[in-house]
Amino acid sequence: MERARIAVIFSLILLGMLAVTTWASFERNVFAAANDLMIDRWFVATLADAYCGFITFFVWLAWREQHWGVRIGWFVAIMLLGNIAMAIYVLLQLWIIRHDFSVERLLLGSSGVTDR
Repeated sequence: MERARIAVIFSLILLGMLAVTTWASFERNVFAAANDLMIDRWFVATLADAYCGFITFFVWLAWREQHWGVRIGWFVAIMLLGNIAMAIYVLLQLWIIRHDFSVERLLLGSSGVTDR
C-alpha cells in the first residue's frame, strides 16, 4: 500500500506541475517573464529556494545512482524541469522496483546498502 500512496502523490505532483506550467506558458514565454520578474526580490528568493530544493533532491539521487552518465542526465533534467523531472524519477523508480518494493529500497537504491 505504501507504494501506491507514493505513486499517487508523485503522479499528482507531475500532473499538477504539467498543468500549471502549460497554463502559464499560454500567457507568455518563461524567458519573457523572467525579464519582468527578476527585479522582484521575492521572486529571486523563491527561485533560489526552488533550486536549493532541486539540488537537495539531486544529492539524494546522485548518492543512489551508480553511474556518472545517469547522474549528469538527471542533473540536467532537474535543473531544466524541476519538480516535473523529480516526480518522473520517483515514478520510474517505483516502476522499476514494483515487484520487490520497500521504502528502504526506494530510498537507498538497488543495493540497499546503508554504509557506502
